[in-house]
Amino acid sequence: MLGEGTGIQYLATDINSAAIEVTKKTLEAHGVHAEVILTDLVSGLDKRLAGTVDVLVVNPPYVPTSEEEVGGDGIAAAWAGGEHGRTVIDRILAIVDNLLSSKGWFYLVTLTANKPSEICLIMKQKGFASRIIVQRSTEEESLHVLKFWRDPLEITTDIGTSQPHLSSTWRFSRLAFWKNS
Repeated sequence: MLGEGTGIQYLATDINSAAIEVTKKTLEAHGVHAEVILTDLVSGLDKRLAGTVDVLVVNPPYVPTSEEEVGGDGIAAAWAGGEHGRTVIDRILAIVDNLLSSKGWFYLVTLTANKPSEICLIMKQKGFASRIIVQRSTEEESLHVLKFWRDPLEITTDIGTSQPHLSSTWRFSRLAFWKNS
């Protein structure tokens, strides 16, 4: 969708070497050139990428599992997300602000068990607005793709305190399915 014009660079990372090979084959099959790097999230790339990422798409391991399964060898590492499926997601939330450009968009795949409303609140405290752009449910799971973007109206701070106060622009409170998550 973005094309291959001047200044556009695609980068894919994964901690699993088998996933890296599959990603390379998929990109090649679709005629897309990307730098594919074996690393943990953006380890070793964070300084190079700081403030330059316009679109960040993350499909993390999000299935709730024991913490021992997270980051292990083998295929389980592709889905094992730890408690509430949030171990890797929370690590991503901690660094996304430093990676995105001023107009950057961040897309995150989650399950209802990952507590997407809580994820949105965390990002709101960092000054990001959010919206669900895709929701798909099966008998086994309910997937959401969340979109985040910088919004200076999303956070305000009282003078003399460091406690953020939620602005009235937060849209998720009106969505009924969030109330049960």
